[in-house]
Amino acid sequence: MVENYLRATGFYHVSRIGVIRGFHPMLAALVERWRPKIHTFVLPIGEVTVTLEDVAHIFGLPIDGEPVSGWTDSSSDFVQSQGIAIFGREPSVSHNAKSYIKLSWVRRIRDAEPLDTKESIRRYVRWSTLFMDKSTAYVHAKYLPLLRDFEQIHTYSWGSSCLAHLYRALCRASRYDTKEIDGPLNLLFVWAWERMPCLAPVPRQTLPPAEIPVARR
Repeated sequence: MVENYLRATGFYHVSRIGVIRGFHPMLAALVERWRPKIHTFVLPIGEVTVTLEDVAHIFGLPIDGEPVSGWTDSSSDFVQSQGIAIFGREPSVSHNAKSYIKLSWVRRIRDAEPLDTKESIRRYVRWSTLFMDKSTAYVHAKYLPLLRDFEQIHTYSWGSSCLAHLYRALCRASRYDTKEIDGPLNLLFVWAWERMPCLAPVPRQTLPPAEIPVARR
């Protein structure tokens, strides 16, 4: 039952990827070769970049539809009202930034949710589609309005937003005064392994069918 609802949102394949252990020296080398003005990696063999087609191919996210956009309201009233509308209860937030919801709270409530009604299943699925920040400990409340109308979740171009997030993260990380990077790094790792197979890890088990997005393989 949950699988059908996840498929309806367009996040089913992403929710099944699990943990991907990246190769950080490779990440550092890619960041050094990123050119913010043209959003391209400049390599000895030429210029390459991650495209929308890559996002669909690797993550299986929708790349057509409405843009993922809106306003950012950091007030506690906004966070509480959106949290109650989506989670059915007031969320637990960060002490330092009230607009950030604790991911540990989300997981605890999600795992305790009895999946016995249509609305409870939808709440469970919404929790599975939240975007973590770079600390992996919090999620920003600005995404909540986009998940409020369950029937509209699949109409957004989440793949475009994912790619834009990666571009912005690479641009920030390429600055001389930046020492860390956030963003959808799983996308970058798998993209690099696809484009440069000599760097890719050797699979330890039989690969799933070809129609499954690359990140799950």
